[in-house]
Amino acid sequence: MSRYLRYAWLVALALACLIIAMANRTAVTLSLLPDDLAGLLNWQARIELPLFLVLALGVVAGLALGFIWEWLREHKHRKVARVQTRAVSQLERELAAMKDQTSLPQDPVLALLEKPKVR
Repeated sequence: MSRYLRYAWLVALALACLIIAMANRTAVTLSLLPDDLAGLLNWQARIELPLFLVLALGVVAGLALGFIWEWLREHKHRKVARVQTRAVSQLERELAAMKDQTSLPQDPVLALLEKPKVR
């Protein structure tokens, strides 16, 4: 049931995007520089694109910028987690070694028989 709701939501979202694209298909001109500055530098960079494509590219660029910003912001948290994971692994190895040393019986013959196998 949940899968069908997800598909219905995706179809509705795609239909909404298609309607917005059809309503905004008028070509717009994008300029890299203002006209006065472009005339001064004698260099003009212009491109004509449909408005819906400009909107879609703006949304994609905003999402990408947000993801990169968040990834950089969380760097310190990932570093702390990595250091703590290493420390926990080292402590677990030390604990296992201590258990192996203290769990052997006092009798040397039984100690040899019950010694845990190294994997």
